[in-house]
Amino acid sequence: MVSPFLYFPGERLSLTELTAACLDGLLTPIGEGFMPADAVETTWMRARSLAPLLGDRWAAVRASAAWVHGGIVLEPTRHHVQRASAERTRPVRWAGVISHDVRVPPGDVVTIAGVQVTSPGRTLVDLARSADADDIAAASSWGVASPELVADARAWIARHPRFPYGRRADEVLASVGSP
Repeated sequence: MVSPFLYFPGERLSLTELTAACLDGLLTPIGEGFMPADAVETTWMRARSLAPLLGDRWAAVRASAAWVHGGIVLEPTRHHVQRASAERTRPVRWAGVISHDVRVPPGDVVTIAGVQVTSPGRTLVDLARSADADDIAAASSWGVASPELVADARAWIARHPRFPYGRRADEVLASVGSP
């Protein structure tokens, strides 16, 4: 599907032409493509910009999913993708992409603009259980901005008591909810 607001190299213009349009101030990079500089960056635009990277077998997770949902403002320098299909496939081998081959359960995935992304609650849990300080900071700031999402994430943890590092995630999310 060709979008009037997203340009991918090779669809209508070459990478050289798209880069030149960026230098002229007409386009700005987003995900794996480019968008008009005066267009509003929406959840749909962020998700659709990852379509060449994700295809139909992968889902955006962690900071990438948080960026799609609007939980973090800046696009991550390295996108995290996780297998969403039942069949094993070769991992994505692009620079700046970290792939996780463990299948994300279908109940934890939402489809936005034709691409799969982990749900906001699951995404917040993944950020909060991380050992990376940037992920924990992102989880905390997103949790402060969306207290109802913290409740949803903590309920997800309660439904999955044996989830790896779930206790760490619950502690991080509990500290976000307390004054």
